[in-house]
Amino acid sequence: MQLQNFVAGNWTEQYQHKSFSPNKINHSWLINDEKLCYMLSKADRLIGELNSFSQIIPDVDFFIKMHIFKEATDSSRIEGTQTNIEDAVQKIQYIAPEKRDDWQEVNNYVMAMNTAINELKHLPLCNRLLRETHRILMDNVRGKNKQPGEFRTSQNWIGGATINDAIFIPPHHTGVVELMSDLEQFLQNTEVFIPPLIKIAIAHYQFETIHPFLDGNGRIGRLLITLYLISEGVLSRPTLYLSTFFAKHKPAYYDNLMIARTQNNISQWLCFFLQGVITTAEDSISTLTKIIKLKSNIESEKITELGKKVKLGQKFLNLLWEKPIVDAENVSEILAISIPTANRLIQDFISLNILKEITGYKRNRSFVFDEYMRLFL
Repeated sequence: MQLQNFVAGNWTEQYQHKSFSPNKINHSWLINDEKLCYMLSKADRLIGELNSFSQIIPDVDFFIKMHIFKEATDSSRIEGTQTNIEDAVQKIQYIAPEKRDDWQEVNNYVMAMNTAINELKHLPLCNRLLRETHRILMDNVRGKNKQPGEFRTSQNWIGGATINDAIFIPPHHTGVVELMSDLEQFLQNTEVFIPPLIKIAIAHYQFETIHPFLDGNGRIGRLLITLYLISEGVLSRPTLYLSTFFAKHKPAYYDNLMIARTQNNISQWLCFFLQGVITTAEDSISTLTKIIKLKSNIESEKITELGKKVKLGQKFLNLLWEKPIVDAENVSEILAISIPTANRLIQDFISLNILKEITGYKRNRSFVFDEYMRLFL
């Protein structure tokens, strides 16, 4: 099917409202839009460049964990969660009681992402995996009573206090299983030759249109993007996350999805998606370049000043790449050293202008690797 012949679906009369029934997507797609092809070429080149960082940076997985926290924070913020990345990497006991629900939602996202990436080693990207990921995402947070891990068995809607003033009403729940089966087949179809970035852009659009869960659809839909790119080998490591771009351009994100549904204009959505890939890849490359420089400077100019404690200092620095906000208890436990030794090591890092204290307390103090943390803000 040529893109200009795309028909999104039709409105189906329900009791006192109309729901949108999307057409299935598991078929051939012919990409013949010059602008789209140009943007796809640029996006592919930048992802290749980003992948090269994954292969040349020692201990790259330390830094990837912070990328996942940033994705979790931004994806959750699109849905109204207020936690920032500084809070997200803290222990829950340092979070104000009124913010703990938001903290839990973000940390559930991190756990869901990590578990799903692990599962891809022995499972294809499938509905079973998406349902399990959703179960983890919704565990013990707002929405925990809305069928976590199961496709919905009732009608939902987007925007509006009630279904009568909704911005968009997804398909009736009786059609969800069939539509999600078609989406799964599309993702796994090796006989239809569609560039992976175009394929996941279409799949993300379709997932958000189906809205298969009662809650958490936006987060699962955005997580799906990274999972697909990893499963197809487009990303060698989970280094590309689009939620920051979508959060920054939230009205355009929602508008372009709606334009595809209401005006049968899938090309505009695909261009918006590819621009997100381009911008995000450029930002990720820039961040990783700055991390390499920061790592080199600290290791060559600061850690060497620790004398006999250089080895321990290097271990501590590796911990900070992964966990840039720590307390003495963290350091003691993870590095297997005593609390007094941990406190002295923290003080050494403060003297070297690597860490700074952020609580203002005399006891139960936390410390931040500020220069590194700022790279993700």
